[in-house]
Amino acid sequence: MRVLGRRVYWRWYGEVLLEGGVTLRMTGDVAKWLRPGDRVRLRTEFKKPVLGFDEYALEGAFPLWPPFAKTLEHVRESPLGGEAYRYRLRVREATYEGDFEAIAELEQFHYASEKEVVALWVCTQCHKTLLANAKPLCDCGGEARLKEIRGSTPASRFPVLELVERLPFEPRILGYLRLDPPIPRMHRRTPEGVERDIRERIFPRDWFHPTYEGGSDWEKALDRVKTAAARIARVVVHPDYRSEGFGALLVRMALEWAKERGAPEGRREKHLVYTIAQMARYHPFFEKVGFRYLFDTASGRPVLFYPLTEEAEGYLERFLREDPYAQEHGGRLFRPRFGRVEGLKGPIRLEGVHKGYRSHLELKGLSPEVRGALEAFGVKARVVERAVLRGASLEIPPGNLVVLAGASGAGKTTLLRLLLGEAPDRGEVALPPGKRVAYIPGEREVDLGEDPILESAYRKLGDVGAAVEVLNRVGLSDAVLYRARPKELSTGQRERFRLALLLAERPDLLLIDEFAAHLDVPTARRVALGLGKLCREAGITLVVATHRPEVIAALDPDLLVYVGYGGLTTLPRRGPRT
Repeated sequence: MRVLGRRVYWRWYGEVLLEGGVTLRMTGDVAKWLRPGDRVRLRTEFKKPVLGFDEYALEGAFPLWPPFAKTLEHVRESPLGGEAYRYRLRVREATYEGDFEAIAELEQFHYASEKEVVALWVCTQCHKTLLANAKPLCDCGGEARLKEIRGSTPASRFPVLELVERLPFEPRILGYLRLDPPIPRMHRRTPEGVERDIRERIFPRDWFHPTYEGGSDWEKALDRVKTAAARIARVVVHPDYRSEGFGALLVRMALEWAKERGAPEGRREKHLVYTIAQMARYHPFFEKVGFRYLFDTASGRPVLFYPLTEEAEGYLERFLREDPYAQEHGGRLFRPRFGRVEGLKGPIRLEGVHKGYRSHLELKGLSPEVRGALEAFGVKARVVERAVLRGASLEIPPGNLVVLAGASGAGKTTLLRLLLGEAPDRGEVALPPGKRVAYIPGEREVDLGEDPILESAYRKLGDVGAAVEVLNRVGLSDAVLYRARPKELSTGQRERFRLALLLAERPDLLLIDEFAAHLDVPTARRVALGLGKLCREAGITLVVATHRPEVIAALDPDLLVYVGYGGLTTLPRRGPRT
């Protein structure tokens, strides 16, 4: 069948007219790429003039409708291998009005967004244009509809990441990706100056042309596009979930989408997907997926390419092999900056340790009423003695991760004090040389300061890349949030910032009491997983006290120590390291 025409009303709603008097309802983001005269194949069980979203399938050069969608399980592995927890997710092309509203809200958290307000809305009653990051209320009382996401183009398409199984307080849409045609021109900055049209020197020119160049007649501009490359223009993940690998997951799905459906325009096989991303200097998720760094643009932004075909792989490898500047970096951009600490020089040992506390309770200074009430229970004066540890022994090898578990008052904090150097009543505590850093609420606090959080971490580490790494690992991965001051953070965010400052001390031994006490279950396990991985990579010996099972599972400790009844019960990790 032939396409006779198209109508695009909103990104989430459009219509395509086919010969024979059939009208197909679909998203505007799909309809805009169908040109009058295109040949398509329609499959449907219905014989009626108008077919709704769920009533047909359509193919052109590639599958066009239903929209691209994949359901998958995303497993988060513990630091030593094995499953810590998992997500049930769906990646699909944005289809409904609510999808695009979620995209607009997430866009304000994009690293590279240059707009304070990222979306345009129009009131359906008074037709007033409104600027807002979330769906606004119009003064006239009319409903606002999303008109456009600022920074995007009519050529943009969006897959979203949907959380299928979620707690009531978790967001439905965790992130999105924006896929565009190639930008019209690209030049390279070199020490000698600017090298023009660098892409066309590496790959065939017709892979990038004709592309979308904008203009007042966007429909004609779209109709000219027919390239063999696609550009990832945005990858945005909800700030609370950026340590979960969702950015890399979205990129992998975009590669599959481009290969399977020729996205974004769906007219030609795709050989390449590339991105221009300054933040790739500070975060490796593009390279984790398999992207290769080739060059910096004339404005100094790095460009990374992913070959979808063997032909593209050949062009890319030849450039990396023959270009003198590419030979120096070898296709790699990101370099980890935090590195390893010196580490403890030997194991921590407790041998036959006794530790107790003695307190004298008396009635002096109390009001007569309170003293009378206590005397009614027979309490006049009392010496309370409690043995916390009786002959306890424990060995912690350097670089190990240890969790102290037990009821409140069982002795977890006492054990942490001993590891900090407090003397036992009897027995021996051998602490090898090394830098010890601790957080014990009410006893050893962390000064959060008043500077923006990235500034504070940078001043301790002396390396902004390492500071970003540390903040990312504790779940503070929002570049907008990097500029916030501690007083502007929530209680849970302050707890994560406190962890970042502890890590920024680059300790050999890190002790944390009441770990993740102010974090909800999903956030606590994400932070625990990130902390555990960083400590293992850096060689930090980590000892934390917690009673939360989801935190213990995410940390996957080498040793689980139950503290209580004066003794220590140790459970080593089961299974080999991977």
